[in-house]
Amino acid sequence: MPYPVAFAEDAPDAAPQDAPRVDPERLADKLDDPMSDSGFADGLTAFVADAETGDRLFARDGDQTAVPASTTKIVTAVSALHAMGPSARLSTDVVRDDNGGIVLVGGGDPTISTDGTFEHYPRPATMEDLAIKTAAALRDDGVDSVSLSYDESLYSGSDMPPGWKPTYVTEGSAATVHALMLDGGRVYPEQHYSERVEDPPSVAADAFAEQLEEAGIEVAGAPAPGEAPDGADPIASVQSPPLSELVEWMMLESDNNIAEALFRQVALAQGHDASSAGGTEAVDEIMTELGIDDVHIEDGSGLSVNNRITPKALVDLVLLAADPEHPGLHAALTGLPTAHFTGTLDDRYSPESGSYAGAGVVHAKTGTLNGVSTLAGTAQTADGRLLAFAFMANDPAAVASTLDTFTSVLAECGCS
Repeated sequence: MPYPVAFAEDAPDAAPQDAPRVDPERLADKLDDPMSDSGFADGLTAFVADAETGDRLFARDGDQTAVPASTTKIVTAVSALHAMGPSARLSTDVVRDDNGGIVLVGGGDPTISTDGTFEHYPRPATMEDLAIKTAAALRDDGVDSVSLSYDESLYSGSDMPPGWKPTYVTEGSAATVHALMLDGGRVYPEQHYSERVEDPPSVAADAFAEQLEEAGIEVAGAPAPGEAPDGADPIASVQSPPLSELVEWMMLESDNNIAEALFRQVALAQGHDASSAGGTEAVDEIMTELGIDDVHIEDGSGLSVNNRITPKALVDLVLLAADPEHPGLHAALTGLPTAHFTGTLDDRYSPESGSYAGAGVVHAKTGTLNGVSTLAGTAQTADGRLLAFAFMANDPAAVASTLDTFTSVLAECGCS
């Protein structure tokens, strides 16, 4: 049985294999009052289902679409894992150009770092490693000085997805979207909401040039935009962590640039342009294939105010990711933050919050925009029954702490 291990004094009891089912009427009795008293009942929708059977246990306008904010990342995670597989990696390459120089080619990995100084799990690829490999290949050919250009043409369309506010970049929520960038475009990689660089591809190329110099290869002039020759074979490459780990990173920290990268990789995997529009088309196809209705997203992160999803669709995606018939989707669940313990839920569900019953037993993706608060994932009841839920508030008064109290009701309620 999931347990708030940060406060454990004794070993937790194992969850019974035959945990009793929840009575829908009893659950509704427990939820109705706090939802009615929330102060934003008119903009509140919800759906709760039994995780084992998929049976609906509670619904409040569960088929009504709402702005999902970052719970959009559940859609992005499932789509990417389905389209590409959990073992896929994103490659950053160096190829030769037609004039004796080299080209740094962005493959869409937003996590690549400079030299490993920024410590993170999973460990990202580094420009230092790529430069060492490149220098070795050049020296084998007797080259000790080279010109450098960079190619970020993998992505097309605007570098600002539709429905984004310009302030998202200036406030540090996300960088503009590019196929070549360092540390999600952050000036300070260790800070999630760091200010972002103005030109992520240029900054990445400069960092690679510096590392190449450190590796003993002179770089003639400053790196300049360029284009890799068609069909050029890499002389050096580094790979991102596996997609399953990128998904967990994205979910746990709600990393917006990882989400945007995966959105465009889904577009490529489905045969579309690697743009916001291509991502929308690709996700629409995958949702239809998986039998998930009422999902429309125009970005991968959930920053777009144009996105619309129903609570039922979010629950259906959680159930799909938990299905033993779809093991490749499990990272969409294992990446969910744990209440009062990890990720974007680490500072919620405290003993003083009124929702402490959910600490350690609620695992959920958060979502927050102006006037939007959402939460979707799983909760273990007091009797050990696993439930899947989605609560969505689209109201100027919406606050995350209120949604936490709803999920704590699930955790406290035996309701059998």
